Amino acid sequence: MSKQTTFKALVVEEHADGTFSKSIQQRSVSDLPENDLLIEVHYSSLNFKDAMSASGNKRITKNYPHTPGIDAAGVVVSDKSGTFTAGQEVVVFGYDLGMDTDGGLSQMISIPADWAVECPSSLTLKEAMIYGTGGLTAALSIQKLEKMGAKPEDGPVAVTGATGGVGSISIAILSQLGYEIIAFSGKPEQSDYLKELGASEVRHRDTINEVGDKPAGRELWANAIDTIGGDYLANLLKQTKAGGAVTSCGLASGAEFSMSVIPFITRAVSLLGIDSVYIPLADKKAIWERVATDMKLPNLESYGEEITLEQTPEYLDRFMASKTVGRYVVNVKG
Repeated sequence: MSKQTTFKALVVEEHADGTFSKSIQQRSVSDLPENDLLIEVHYSSLNFKDAMSASGNKRITKNYPHTPGIDAAGVVVSDKSGTFTAGQEVVVFGYDLGMDTDGGLSQMISIPADWAVECPSSLTLKEAMIYGTGGLTAALSIQKLEKMGAKPEDGPVAVTGATGGVGSISIAILSQLGYEIIAFSGKPEQSDYLKELGASEVRHRDTINEVGDKPAGRELWANAIDTIGGDYLANLLKQTKAGGAVTSCGLASGAEFSMSVIPFITRAVSLLGIDSVYIPLADKKAIWERVATDMKLPNLESYGEEITLEQTPEYLDRFMASKTVGRYVVNVKG
């Protein structure tokens, strides 16, 4: 734990000509917002939402200069609320972190105390960030399918956006829990990687849309985890077995979709929304306990590539160019 008054952070700046730039800058603790909990960040991770914020997307971040980073894991420096003690290891996901509140791609953050949870003793701070929001979303998706009655013996689970953070961790956890997985990806060259994660079969994502305008197609999977939205989500639902469910957590392919109600009223298929940002703190603690126990992956460090804070501008650009695979954990402390 540090008493430092200055620290390094990724700062995104908006320029008069409407362009945005990213750089690592030296900042002062006095620059941070006035909140109860001050944390020295050791690790963060990269997510598509961070890339959108870093590119100047005003739907994500309204005001610049700004430090992205919707994930953070570190050590408590001080807590005026008395919730945590100095030196305690904590993790932070969601709420406004990295959106309009300076986020985890920084060696120090200041946040409300009720945004943080204690890091489970069975996870290191780095391991917690290998999961990050992507892993948390994957775990929430699987848990919601389980609550709807999903079992491995029901049949395969389809996972879209399979090489992304949510998709890759979903495949790994599902495989560990005994499920058969059909991985859908627009990157067929990553088939071997997806099979190493635990996918039983890898298909091009566009095959989902071969059902076309039909109100329903053949029943091809028992359940599904969708991370990309748009027509892919609609067509996943059309091809889900009777009584099955599809979780929705992303919109890379679009925020809207159009379809018939037929799969809902003739097959009792369910569409399940997943929120990893504003879920109640008690629910967040509960899913973290599962991530640290029956959902904990062996050889966890192999699921994420470690990068430095200085590398984050380059890797955030890779997200926007769809040139990323799996999870990226940022060694913020260095």
